[in-house]
Amino acid sequence: MSTLHDCREPEGRDAGLRHAVDALRRGELVVLPTDTVYGVAADAFDADAVAALLAAKGRGRSMPPPVLVHDARSVDALVERSASRASSSVDDLAEAFWPGGLTLVCWAQGSLRWDLGDTGGTVAVRVPDDELTRTLLAESGPLAVSSANLTGRPPGETAAACRDQLGDAVACYLEDGARDGGVPSTVLDLTGARPEVLREGAVSLAELRRVVPDVRAPRRPEPEPQPESRSEPQPGPASGPERGPHPAAEDAGAPDPVDGSADER
Repeated sequence: MSTLHDCREPEGRDAGLRHAVDALRRGELVVLPTDTVYGVAADAFDADAVAALLAAKGRGRSMPPPVLVHDARSVDALVERSASRASSSVDDLAEAFWPGGLTLVCWAQGSLRWDLGDTGGTVAVRVPDDELTRTLLAESGPLAVSSANLTGRPPGETAAACRDQLGDAVACYLEDGARDGGVPSTVLDLTGARPEVLREGAVSLAELRRVVPDVRAPRRPEPEPQPESRSEPQPGPASGPERGPHPAAEDAGAPDPVDGSADER
């Protein structure tokens, strides 16, 4: 049976945080507010809980959730900084934009015992600009979080509305007033030789380049070739395979990540 706590009042807030921490430690799910939408959270190190999160939303392992942390120091236990030159930018970016609307895709520590889904060895991490959720994160540790909705439906603007979608699949709902989605986070990939924007959002390219000058702009899709009526198409130069978009570009924001972007997630 799920419980909804009104965290806008001190007593409800205290009771809600206690219940949420206990539920997460038992491997249960919690709905919490973020700076953009409500998210559904699981202990990032509990593979069964993460699987339950994906199942509650009606999605599979191909769209792994991002991870929310309490502060920038929490990233050190999750990220393999030596895996690429770009990872050395984490500290500067975190100082400039966290808490806030920037999701960083990094190589994950190889020693971590977790299973977020088909991540390809990476982790998408963010510090949300929401005081209630950061208080919870300080107690719970890193949480896998996706937007609190069934896949294909918009996120609820309140915890009560999220409960209408997710019901008893979630043990604890933390109500903290309406969230209207806002601007999704910018997703920045730090796993290559150069940082690359995967999704534009709350932090602009110009702002990023003031901190890390060599950030690459997001790649634009190639235009569809137009049929030629009078001549056969000529083969173009050979090229290697294109790298597809990282799952975090679709699941780290709202409607279907935890902080805004078209339903992908």
